[in-house]
This record gives sequence, structure tokens and C-alpha cells, in this order.
Amino acid sequence: MTRIVPALDLSDEALAAVTAQLAETAAEYDQSGAIPVRGLEVVHRAGLLTATVGSQYGGAGAGPRETARILTALGEGDPSVALIAANTLMAHASQAANAHWPVGLYEEALARSAVEPSPINAIRAEPELGAPARGGLPRTTALRTSSGWIVNGHKAYATGGPALAYHVVWVVADEPGGDPDSPRVGHVIVPGDRAGITWIDTWDHLGLRASNTHDVVYDGVLVPEDAFVEIPRGADGVYRDPAAAAGPNSFGHPALYLGVARAARRAFADFARSRVPAALGRPIATTERIQAVAGEIDLQIAQAETLLHGALLLIEAGDQTVLPQLSVIKVAIARAVVAAVQTAVAALGNPGLSRRNSLERHLRDVLCVRVHPPQEDAALAAAGRRVLG
Repeated sequence: MTRIVPALDLSDEALAAVTAQLAETAAEYDQSGAIPVRGLEVVHRAGLLTATVGSQYGGAGAGPRETARILTALGEGDPSVALIAANTLMAHASQAANAHWPVGLYEEALARSAVEPSPINAIRAEPELGAPARGGLPRTTALRTSSGWIVNGHKAYATGGPALAYHVVWVVADEPGGDPDSPRVGHVIVPGDRAGITWIDTWDHLGLRASNTHDVVYDGVLVPEDAFVEIPRGADGVYRDPAAAAGPNSFGHPALYLGVARAARRAFADFARSRVPAALGRPIATTERIQAVAGEIDLQIAQAETLLHGALLLIEAGDQTVLPQLSVIKVAIARAVVAAVQTAVAALGNPGLSRRNSLERHLRDVLCVRVHPPQEDAALAAAGRRVLG
């Protein structure tokens, strides 16, 4: 198979150009909540939506560190676009590491991705269950038939909305001869244009407003037999959600919020250089107080960057000792990026909370880092159990 995208340019200059293009429309999409079509097209043209497609499929095969750099750049421009891209990149990386899509369907996805943005997302949460990382099984089912599967259920927080080209839907298998007390659990890969898919516009959120993280209903959606991919249970027979603990490929989410913190740093600096109070007679950027605030913002960003790339570099070098700490490292990154943006907003007072100032949007967006699994309390409790033996 020939390469489906041009050779990637991941230089700082190329990524900065993408950041700038996304930033041009970020405020507009934040206000409207519409699918960020122009932003997704920018990312697609740069080859970044398919950066993690495996080399065996003709892709660039970007690894976790390259992916983190990409998503930081996208998050700095428009984090809603970055979140849709992050989920897509994770899907391609998963397929590259462990082929599980039906061969024909993945070939179709790659062909489609060559000509237009083709977002993919794992659709997992449900209105009653919440996030599956907290435990429990979905109510969404895949009914086995002689010709394939019939998917029925209601999912929540399905980032990408109607823009999704493919849904990877978390289900319980309903099949003849199956054990009702211990059913098979897995994902069903569903093209986004299948009959029986209905979107419910539930996303009216504080941040990442253009991510279109709506509810979706599957009513009698037909998929072929090989569309179901089982997730094995543990040796003790218990199903454990893969998102309950962080892995290297899950660092794309904190990476995009690092980009939000970088955007906030730039917005703070721009304001400080341009703000000249009459009583002062010079830009507030020249005052020691504002310089110290800028230094504190930079400290928090440096901390997040070092934790993010330091952990991934250790893994690249074959150091496995960091693996048990990845979840708490994600917590530390989240704390640092939130602190960076909050510091900037607090120092500016009312201007930092004005809708005319992009810092207000950056603050709303960065707070969303806390919702990605494993969430802080779960990560800390798991780390505590490990430390205490």
C-alpha cells in the first residue's frame, strides 16, 4: 500500500504554522459550537490526522512523543480540533500496534482519510453508567445474528459528533449460547453514515465547546460479523477498562492542554506588553510584579513539558520503572497547566475574565483536562495502594 499522506513535516516551524491557522477560527467556533470544519481541514492538509497510521499501512507511524508534539501544537491553536484529532490519532495508533479492524473497513478508512478529514472516536461513556473507567459494563448491546451484529444503545460524550467517520462503540455481546452472567465485552466498529444512528445535541459545555461531544443513539445499526473486537478479561475473570490506567499513547490528551497553557502564556504576554495604565505611563510588562507572574506561568509550563516528554523519553529508552507512575504523572501535568492559566487570569483581574480576552476561553478550555480518565482521585488512590503494598 502506498503512503496515504505526504511525508510529515513535524518541524517547529511547520507545527507553528498549523497552530496559527487554527487560532484564526478558534474563537468563532467556540462561540458557535459548530463542528470546526475549517480547523479539521487545516490539520488534514498537514497530514496530522493520520500521523500515527502504521508504516505497514503506508503511514508515518508517529510514536507517542511525536504525537504529543502534534497535539500540543493543535491545542495551542484550537483545543476542540485537537481533541477530535487526539482521539483519531489514538485509534490509528491502536490499529498499528494491534490490528483489529476488519481489513476491508480499515482500507476504506485509509482511502477516505487520504482525501478528506475522517475523524474516529471510541464511543464508550453512557448517560447512566458515566465513564467506564469507574467500572461497570455498558447497556449498549451488539446482538449476534446469522449475518453479523445489530447494535442498540445510547452513548454520551461522543466527541466529534456528526463529523465522525467511524465510531468504535463499546458494547456487551448478546449472542446465542453466551453466558448472561459473564458476557463478552468489546468494541464494534461502525461507519458514521450507517442507518440507525441519531445524534442528540446535548453538548453545552464550559470549555471545548466546538468539540461536539454530544449523545448518540444506535437503533438497529447493522454491522458485519468481523466488526466486533473482544476485550479480554483478566486472569481472574474480571473485565477491567483499559482507560482505568494511563499508558504512553494516552498522553495525547494532557499534551493538548499543555498547548492551551502555551496559548494562555502568549495571551498574557501580549496583554502585558500592550497595557499602559495612565498612572504608570509604561507597559505593565516592565513591572517586576508582572514579570514575576510571567515567570510563574513559565515555571508551570516547563514543569508540564518536562513531565510529559521526560516520561515518554524514559519509555523510549526502555525504562519500564516509570510505567506504574504514568497515571499520577498525568495528574501532575493537569495540575500544572491549570495553574499556569489560572495564574495568568488572576493577575489580570477583570480583563482576564472578559469575553473579549482570549484568556477567558483558555481558562474554560484548560479546566476540561480534569475529565479525562483516569481522573485525579482514581489515579491517586491507585498510586496509594501501590505505595502501601
